[in-house]
Amino acid sequence: MVSWIISRLVVLIFGTLYPAYSSYKAVKTKNVKEYVKWMMYWIVFAFFTTAETLTDIVLSWFPFYFELKIAFVIWLLSPYTKGSSVLYRKFVHPTLSNKEKEIDEYITQARDKSYETMMRVGKRGLNLAANAAVTAAAKLPVRSVKARPKKKAAGSLASGESS
Repeated sequence: MVSWIISRLVVLIFGTLYPAYSSYKAVKTKNVKEYVKWMMYWIVFAFFTTAETLTDIVLSWFPFYFELKIAFVIWLLSPYTKGSSVLYRKFVHPTLSNKEKEIDEYITQARDKSYETMMRVGKRGLNLAANAAVTAAAKLPVRSVKARPKKKAAGSLASGESS
């Protein structure tokens, strides 16, 4: 049985680093066919990573779970099976196309709400900081200020001369 750490290393190396370098090469050479291939891979891999987060918690006890994950990543990458392309064309693209408007609306709402929330939290934080500063300043002991004698101007009556 493969341990979690070996599975994690294989997924990181073959599922992330190799595709990242291949994507870099596709962008560098401006090969549109390779670029599209790797974009499809990354979209499918994003869904895999999201699902993996949940399935690692629920299914990690399942026999050969980690071996199946490794096999799945290899299947996604394989130029013979073209797994990521198959999943993208048969499931991901049709689903996203059907739900695109709803997803865009949700993202817009989430962005607007997050901006409003950050502004509200920021104002609240500034108010708390200002109140804390005023409270701290009010608790400082008041020091008495001794009256300093005023300096006398040259030629004043203080020197005892009268006009």
